[in-house]
Amino acid sequence: MRDKNDTAIAICSMENVDPVGIHTGDSIVVAPSQTLAAKEYNMLRSSALKLIRALKIEGGCNVQFALDPLSFKYFIIEVNPRVSRSSALASKASGYPIARVTAKVAIGMTLDEIRIANTPASFEPTLDYIVTKVARFPFDKFSDASNELGTQMKATGEVMSVGRTFEEGLLKAVRSLETGVCHIYHKKFDTMSNEGILAYISKGTDDRIYAIAELIRRGVDLLHVYDNTKIDLFFLEKLKNIVEMESVVKANIRDVEVLKEAKRMGFSDKYIGKLWSMSESEVFLFRKANNIYPVYKMIDTCAAEFHSDVPYLYSTYEEENESVVSNRKKIVVLGSGPIRIGQGVEFDYSTVHAIWAIRDAGYEAIIINNNPETVSTDYTTSDKLYFEPLTVEDVMNVIELEKPTGVVVSLGGQTAINLAKPLSDLGVNIIGTGIEAINNAEDRKCFEAIMRKAGIPQPEAEAITDIERGVEAATRIGYPVLVRPSYVLGGRAMQIVSNEEALRHYLKTAVEVNEDQPVLVDKYIMGKELEVDAICDGKDVFIPGIMEHVERTGIHSGDSISVYPTFSVSQKVKDTIIDYTIRLGKEIGIIGLYNIQFIADDNDMVYVIEVNPRSSRTVPFLSKATGTPMANIATNVMLGKSLKEQGVTKIIADEKKRWYVKTPAFSFAKIRGVDSYLSPEMKSTGEAIGYDSSLRRALYKSLQSSGMTIANYGTIFVSIADADKPRALPLIRRFYELGFNIEATSGTTKFLRDNGIRTRCLKKLSEGSTEIFDSIRKGHVNYVINTIDINQHSSRLDGYDIRRCAVENNVTIFTALETVSVLLDVLEEITLGVSTIDAE
Repeated sequence: MRDKNDTAIAICSMENVDPVGIHTGDSIVVAPSQTLAAKEYNMLRSSALKLIRALKIEGGCNVQFALDPLSFKYFIIEVNPRVSRSSALASKASGYPIARVTAKVAIGMTLDEIRIANTPASFEPTLDYIVTKVARFPFDKFSDASNELGTQMKATGEVMSVGRTFEEGLLKAVRSLETGVCHIYHKKFDTMSNEGILAYISKGTDDRIYAIAELIRRGVDLLHVYDNTKIDLFFLEKLKNIVEMESVVKANIRDVEVLKEAKRMGFSDKYIGKLWSMSESEVFLFRKANNIYPVYKMIDTCAAEFHSDVPYLYSTYEEENESVVSNRKKIVVLGSGPIRIGQGVEFDYSTVHAIWAIRDAGYEAIIINNNPETVSTDYTTSDKLYFEPLTVEDVMNVIELEKPTGVVVSLGGQTAINLAKPLSDLGVNIIGTGIEAINNAEDRKCFEAIMRKAGIPQPEAEAITDIERGVEAATRIGYPVLVRPSYVLGGRAMQIVSNEEALRHYLKTAVEVNEDQPVLVDKYIMGKELEVDAICDGKDVFIPGIMEHVERTGIHSGDSISVYPTFSVSQKVKDTIIDYTIRLGKEIGIIGLYNIQFIADDNDMVYVIEVNPRSSRTVPFLSKATGTPMANIATNVMLGKSLKEQGVTKIIADEKKRWYVKTPAFSFAKIRGVDSYLSPEMKSTGEAIGYDSSLRRALYKSLQSSGMTIANYGTIFVSIADADKPRALPLIRRFYELGFNIEATSGTTKFLRDNGIRTRCLKKLSEGSTEIFDSIRKGHVNYVINTIDINQHSSRLDGYDIRRCAVENNVTIFTALETVSVLLDVLEEITLGVSTIDAE
């Protein structure tokens, strides 16, 4: 950080646990640096300050170094003359608001004029704790993708933890990831040989740390581990400390002193329970009976050298508690944890707006979250911020201390909702939508009973617990069917299957199906997909608007282009949706926000796909499109203020005269092995909005903002499944009439030529030719249009390679004909000034 008077300070030193070669966004990062001696640290600090002065940067700056551990020579990797991803982590690690200070420097203030807590911004932060950042990867959703890390960043998000030691911080971070682990242990490596694991850790994978821990458990020398990873022995020794403590804990069941030592090292109740053959709740109650609780330390930026009052806290098992508990009524809001596909910063939007509403209502607002990338973890957002894992144990520790009036779980996505029942079982008051309502919406039998009672149709479906029952159900319901695990987020492991062979393959490989983990088999209905976000106060319902998806059913809502207001459905369909939304909100027992997804078939029959008894990813979009502060209204409803008391008397808001379009953004190019074909499983990593008085101009803005390259001339490559050819023909003809050259595979070429479209035929890879790939790689192709027949899985082999080639060469690819139609409307608007969409 530097100001116009040349006052330059170093804010935070951060060290990658992984060696050079793995992107810093994917690496485990520790702050402050742990392996640098004072001399080396001062050398790097001095170099960074020289650089920021030489480059005349005012405000924040990020400098990355590579240090040779053998000679202590160092090299500058890069300088980011701006606030960077690392700046967000450094801000949360140090309590120093880099972006806020940078903004004030930009308007002419100097560091000594800017106040942070009780010190000027020219005061360098000093940390008396250790911060650990661990990346969150999408490989749980993209099981076919390579999980090998390199210089290309693959993480979709990250978690941060704070502890007094590296061991404590690492274990807190690991259980914050929500990947099914609660410790540096993964069952994946139980059956692998030592040689196999040593070979595995030589590659920088997302789960390497669990493999290293397994080798240490087996007594493999740390030097062998070092030779295969080049991870500093300092960190390997720390992992060894954790593994050695595992043996101590296992050998001393219910030993209070050993329990205290394990908790100081960061062991979770869940893992201790595994070692002691006890449940997590039994360990929690044992701790409670022996008065073993964490204390909370304050992040004060100056290591207690000066008095500071920053309400930003972390837990540790020591003596002095620095969290001052007030006598005010309190509400705790649970955040959404790390960003991942299906649960992004959209949920943080709802969380932050809820905090503001709670404070305005006179309550003390407390947030628990662990994501350094979010606004909710800025300590100025709430009255108190606890930077903690979102687990039952860690949340209960805060609740035991603060004793809040209630806890909000319906705004933090599936992360918070999943904590509702265990917290309620421990006596916590869940405000807003309660446990019974959540169960009504998410338990299949309860939901179907409510649907029958309300007389609302839904696709025929059955929950099955073994493969043979699945085959019987699909035969009765009729193929194609949509199969998915129960309690999913972002369409994880959701698939359309068209025959018994495909169903058996899915049930054997994609999911674990048993009595505890049923799989849902739904009749697949082709139609228009629509959704609403609504608010229910128990008596009345308010619907800000209805959104319509451009793509038809079969593509996850998060990957679809969403338009508000609706553009092609009848008033009858909209009236039916309003009716069903009101009835379901009341019948389920929603108090606050909920989301419903619908299908409207060609006969205007409306079916309910699902009800989410929580905030959804579309709340920010619909709030901005309609001008409705949805999270604010819903939070006040949860606090007991009805819709009418808030002045909300309409059932549905008046439709806006503008068009608002939300378009997904994808990261296929960054994650090798991911198929870009859109399906019921969500794949997008972000989204963009465009709005205008004209629908096609709003679409154009949104498509461009999402990163799509829009060319109004050039060449398209087409490979269309037989079933889609009649629908595709008028679209290809429109490209042809715009002057585009058409290239296609042999079957598609014959079809297009038979229908009067001049087409150049390119042979497939399976036909012994690389000409399709050559055309794409040489930059001849502007768009690739590829659809597949779900009845013929072999057709995906060539298609996958074509799609992958397009992604790797930054060529826009379409796998849904509805999206192609939208693009054509945009191209015709900017080229000819005409459109098939009635936008006025």
